[in-house]
Amino acid sequence: MPKAQRMEQMLSVAEEVFAERGYLAASMDEIAERVGVSKPMLYEYFGSKEGLLIGCVHKARTELRTRTEAAIAKASTPEEFLRLGLLAFFEFIAEHTKSWALLRHEASITVPSAQEEVEGIRQQQTDLIASVLSGFAPDIDALEAEAFAEIVVGACERLALWCERRPSVGPALATDYVVNLVWNGVAARIKA
Repeated sequence: MPKAQRMEQMLSVAEEVFAERGYLAASMDEIAERVGVSKPMLYEYFGSKEGLLIGCVHKARTELRTRTEAAIAKASTPEEFLRLGLLAFFEFIAEHTKSWALLRHEASITVPSAQEEVEGIRQQQTDLIASVLSGFAPDIDALEAEAFAEIVVGACERLALWCERRPSVGPALATDYVVNLVWNGVAARIKA
């Protein structure tokens, strides 16, 4: 199996085990067994259990960024940008339940570098939202654009947790809830 494909397989299985058991209870032995490789091979690819966890979080971060950027590239108005970006986030959560489980259990992750990687996901989304908002509203203060982006990211995280307990609330309805709540405030600031 090519190295890239093997690495992807290892990350997928590790993500599954971390999501099921939590980082502390997950073992490299179990991950290696599920992948069908030796434990030393896991260490060869990732260096440590921490390295494997960081690889999983980085993979989720990259996929979310790619998904969000592709979605907002189709937007022609600020409201459409907001709606498409939010929908991409909620669809990612719905389709990547293992990634989301791993990310939402960050409190149980005691590895500082993994915590930084999880915070990096928030920051990448905040930076993206603030940047696009500033593009639609060049007169908006950078600090205000950043504050708005932080509000949206925080609201989406909490709503995604709420949606887990309410499976009938899908990505489209979750998106509607956030857009309906924040759009008037945004529209007033960007004169859309």
